[in-house]
Amino acid sequence: MRKSDKKVQPSNVNFSLVKTAEEIKLIERACRIVAETLGLLEKYVKPGVETIELDKIAEDYILSHDALPAFKGYRVENKEYPFTLCISIDDEVVHGLPGNRKLKEGEIVSLDCGVRKEGYYGDSAVTYPVGQINEEKERLLKITQRALELGIEAAIDGNKVYDISRAIQTFVEANGFSVNRELVGHGIGKRLHEEPPIPNFVPPLLARRQYPNLKLLENMTLAIEPMVNAGEYK
Repeated sequence: MRKSDKKVQPSNVNFSLVKTAEEIKLIERACRIVAETLGLLEKYVKPGVETIELDKIAEDYILSHDALPAFKGYRVENKEYPFTLCISIDDEVVHGLPGNRKLKEGEIVSLDCGVRKEGYYGDSAVTYPVGQINEEKERLLKITQRALELGIEAAIDGNKVYDISRAIQTFVEANGFSVNRELVGHGIGKRLHEEPPIPNFVPPLLARRQYPNLKLLENMTLAIEPMVNAGEYK
């Protein structure tokens, strides 16, 4: 996270979330493998490809770089996730499962990838078009990309979590789309999901205990994850 000229006040600050320079280097290494994996997959996203093929390509690449797939074996409600990627198509928001489903012309496919290397995590997602897509889907991808950029721009020392949330929500809704209210971004480091949660919306008053508006400090590490819907969020 970038530094600004704002003076940070001591209230509502969690200094334990600040990483050392060495930790940031290790997180960056994991994130670089994530980025390379997602970049590699782009050329394989084409009509007729089974999503399980993409998962295998990703796993092979990660393992070849002395790293581990972060999602594989991740436990949720006493169940272990069995794949390297989460693969979601069209109206599936996130956390879709790889399988025998074949990609079709005109779909969009989101690939979510995590890596663990040297005890630290990287996590990112990208959405690719499958062949030619319609104008609405093209616009959805562009708005989501710009929302991510605005969220990153708001992630500066001295701002708060809701500054990120507001930047994303305001832009998305001004362009006729909506943000998912059930899934949020998060901190990252020695664990895949760390504090603070980063909603893509400014929470209503009754939800603010669940999503505390923490001060952002230089050298916090965040996974900002805009999840944008065509139409209403409900």
